[in-house]
Amino acid sequence: MKIYFELILVSIVTVMFAGCSNSTDTGPALSKAKVDPAPYLLSAEPEGGLDVIAARESAKDDDTVVVIGRVGGGLNPWVESRAAFQIVDPSILACSDETPEGETCACKTPWDYCCETDKLPNAMALVRFEDNQGKVVLEDARNLFGIKELQTVVVKGIAKRDEVGNLTVIADGIYLRN
Repeated sequence: MKIYFELILVSIVTVMFAGCSNSTDTGPALSKAKVDPAPYLLSAEPEGGLDVIAARESAKDDDTVVVIGRVGGGLNPWVESRAAFQIVDPSILACSDETPEGETCACKTPWDYCCETDKLPNAMALVRFEDNQGKVVLEDARNLFGIKELQTVVVKGIAKRDEVGNLTVIADGIYLRN
């Protein structure tokens, strides 16, 4: 439980203090995955998906959940060298999204949601893929699934809550929306 809290806390603090960045570097160069992604990739979107905010409000510890979100929530939403990453509720505007007034924020890292940081604490979840020993898969999620910042994903798994209510999805499946 403590590790879940620490990961979410570090992510939130990073977002709050980093703001908009001019850097586009989100980590090391990626290479071909060493772990087979097939057991995790879903060929069809699972039914009953909830956006991150709704899942945070309703999911209890150990519930089976399907959660829809966009990769992001910080300058670096990835857990380096691990199959874990942050997702944000699709209703929250990334800095590259056009507002109803037709405006956008001029951030080079729109996945940090620096224009909406006040909404992030209740609109984020951590996604973790674990091996059959209950350890996080030792492969960068970008390599494993071919995903990138701001991509919409649908993850299926088990909800885990920390002592302050943050949501982690211990995922056993992922569907990649285009």
